[in-house]
Amino acid sequence: MANKKISELTAVTTLSADDSLAIVNVGETKKITAGELSSYNQLGWNRIDDTEYTSSNKLSLSDGVRTTIPNNSGNVISCPLTSVFYDSVTNKILGIEVNDVYLLTIVFRGSAANANTTHLDFNLEGSGQIDRVSKTLQFHKGNNVSQDFHSVFQYYTDADFVANGVTPKITAVGGTAEIWDIIFFIQRTQRYI
Repeated sequence: MANKKISELTAVTTLSADDSLAIVNVGETKKITAGELSSYNQLGWNRIDDTEYTSSNKLSLSDGVRTTIPNNSGNVISCPLTSVFYDSVTNKILGIEVNDVYLLTIVFRGSAANANTTHLDFNLEGSGQIDRVSKTLQFHKGNNVSQDFHSVFQYYTDADFVANGVTPKITAVGGTAEIWDIIFFIQRTQRYI
């Protein structure tokens, strides 16, 4: 493709990997090849299922104790297959590039011995024990009754997040609780250029 202006391009234009494009962002122009542009579009998702904590082996949460939500990555589905947004060895949610945007869906089943006085505090804990995302989860079905939890969080990655990741944490407050059948669904929705 010879140097063409955008107005000169047809609706269907074939680019080779070596063709150059100009990207303008806040007054700054960057020249990149079509091949580089393709590599910038590395969006994707992971579904990470824990297979350790199940209905027959529940994770016990003591009152007031902040606990890492474990996920052994016993079953993982990814698209594209090269995307990795969670490390089961360190129990950290990962970011790839600074200023990327992600969605995290966390799903699990849980119960509390005393649903009237107990709730759960969920946090994504960054380095220095800074809570990047937080939410309070309540029990509505009664004492020792299994309940489904499904929460969605949107976040972006800064340099600290990319360097250190974040750890999903949960705290039972006001009584003991149990969780199991933990699933993380992490989606990279925007890559910063």
